[in-house]
Amino acid sequence: MPRPASALNGCLAACLFSLTLALPTAQAGDTPLFSADGYRLTQYRSPTPPSAEHATTLDTPALQALLKREPQTRLVDVYRRTWLNGQFVEDEKHRNLPGSLWLANTGNGALEPRWQAYFADNLQRLTAGDARRPLVFYCRSDCWLSWNAIRRAHALGYASLYWYRDGIDAWEQAGLPLQDAQPQPLQP
Repeated sequence: MPRPASALNGCLAACLFSLTLALPTAQAGDTPLFSADGYRLTQYRSPTPPSAEHATTLDTPALQALLKREPQTRLVDVYRRTWLNGQFVEDEKHRNLPGSLWLANTGNGALEPRWQAYFADNLQRLTAGDARRPLVFYCRSDCWLSWNAIRRAHALGYASLYWYRDGIDAWEQAGLPLQDAQPQPLQP
């Protein structure tokens, strides 16, 4: 039986509205969501894609298996921390996965040269210069910071990259322990 025109118009309007929600949009002031070289620039806490280019996406059981299978694996937390007057400001407590190195703010879409050097230097130390050592990047669920950090690590030549997409939230929901964390210091 054919639908009345009013029902079709309602369905069409709902479909168009859903489609507009799925399309990337600009922020106020026309700030794009992504840079020309593909880094997410804004709205870091929003739904993420199911995978990140150049990385294997992990859920909690897969991360636990990787850590057992590859004890050289390094965990890198890239959650943000307020930076003011040359220092990190503890505006809230932060906990992360045991054994992690917290490289705060290195998942931002655009990095000043000192933050890029902070990221590169710390990855160099963390891997002892071995670009094949497995690196797992994470932050929280629905967080683009770790997605950006993977792109950045790949651009630096790191080859064994993993994305723990739901990060701290998934680890905690699985009843696994977290540790109190402080960001790795950034030298002025």
